[in-house]
Amino acid sequence: MDANEVKDVSGRWNDTDSRLVAEEMIPDCLSRPWYTKAQSDLGKNPTVIVGSVKNQSHEHIATDTFVEELQRALINSGKVEFVASKGERGDVREERMDQDTNASEETRKAHGQETGADFMMSGTLNQIVDQEGGKSVVLYQINLKLLNMKTHQIAWNGQKKLKKFVKKAGASW
Repeated sequence: MDANEVKDVSGRWNDTDSRLVAEEMIPDCLSRPWYTKAQSDLGKNPTVIVGSVKNQSHEHIATDTFVEELQRALINSGKVEFVASKGERGDVREERMDQDTNASEETRKAHGQETGADFMMSGTLNQIVDQEGGKSVVLYQINLKLLNMKTHQIAWNGQKKLKKFVKKAGASW
């Protein structure tokens, strides 16, 4: 099956939901007034990092996949600079320490040269289930915020809702 083919078999959150939400929310985020103001104040494109997106739903959702979709949409927009996540930065720092010992002076990367983020995106993924008999309606509400790293002000607050109707097949013998 093609990875881009849309199939919603269970009515639960899936890879298509992650991709579509990111592709819709990121352009909304970057079209709001905070972006022009940040560009003007900074004199360059703002630098963004995606923090945590917490799963507060009743089902297991791999939020890492959703975070990757957000990162991809931000990077591909060409409107922001992007810095690595906390875990990725740890790996890079470890590699730089190894270079201090093992790499030549000409190719060694110095410590203390990282770019700091101007804004952090974080959020929650919530779920409301309305169920009766073999039918249910599942509402997913995704809330994302963009926080100014210097002032802690909320620069943007976005929301996307997905609603799914699920009908369970009756028992068959």
